[in-house]
Amino acid sequence: MIERVSLIGVPSDIGASDRGASMGPEALRVAGIVETLEKQGIDVKDTGNVSGPKNPQAKPVDGYRHLAENTVWANNIQEAIYKELSNGNFPIMMGGDHAMSIGSIAAVSRYCADKNKPICMLWIDAHADFNTNETSPSGNIHGMPVAVATGTGHPDLLSIGHAVPMVKPENVYQIAIRSVDKSEKKLVIDSGICVYDMRRIDEIGIRQTMQEILHDVSEKDAHLHVSFDVDSLDPSIAPGVATTIPGGLTYREAQLCMEMIHDSGLMNSLDIAEINPALDRKNSTAKIAVDLTASLFGRQIFPTHSLYQGE
Repeated sequence: MIERVSLIGVPSDIGASDRGASMGPEALRVAGIVETLEKQGIDVKDTGNVSGPKNPQAKPVDGYRHLAENTVWANNIQEAIYKELSNGNFPIMMGGDHAMSIGSIAAVSRYCADKNKPICMLWIDAHADFNTNETSPSGNIHGMPVAVATGTGHPDLLSIGHAVPMVKPENVYQIAIRSVDKSEKKLVIDSGICVYDMRRIDEIGIRQTMQEILHDVSEKDAHLHVSFDVDSLDPSIAPGVATTIPGGLTYREAQLCMEMIHDSGLMNSLDIAEINPALDRKNSTAKIAVDLTASLFGRQIFPTHSLYQGE
């Protein structure tokens, strides 16, 4: 059971084109993430916000938008999250755009190397985030973190990790994918990461999807890092994101996903990314993110064992 959680705010939208994700951490606080987790018996420490450069709103240079600024943010995030892990706390990175996960993955990978433990990453997202400067139509670094984590990207971004790659490609699992740039698709296929796009989920269901992933992670005896982009959800229930893509996870699919992750006991760190209050309705997207986080940390209607095991 997870007993101590550290919330780490990352108020940045420097990896994206649209402004607003910098308000994501405060939206989660307003939506009651602290109170929700405390009601579940968890000791919650809000560490405040990581700081970094302001968004210069500049055009891409050599296919990267705000490379230097993103690098500073990621390094600062890594130090903050690594500190909490080293102190025995469960870190939740509250983003911020998804480029910020370069820093959180670097921290978790470094920590796992210290412990001689493998790392697996569950990437819950509408997008594969496997672009490079040569494939990205926008140059936005929030479309590149999985590529960077698995060893492809600018040297400044790769150097944030203790090693290259931060995560072995075969230890990356993606679910809810439904928007991949044309040139990015080949990189994803060639990389060897495991992708459960929405068609595959439609065919086999979210239950089998999660069973297969969690079984594999368990067999590897790995630290599971969950990186949850709220645009993985269907826009009908999560409108407050910069890139709304129809056909995402339903509320019940998302709930079952989170409940099964909790039941596995494998999750040891978490990102919540891409909440954009400027595009939201009455903070509804942050509220559903908090609701799903509660399920990730064990909130249930009834104890599962009492219903399904005849006890």
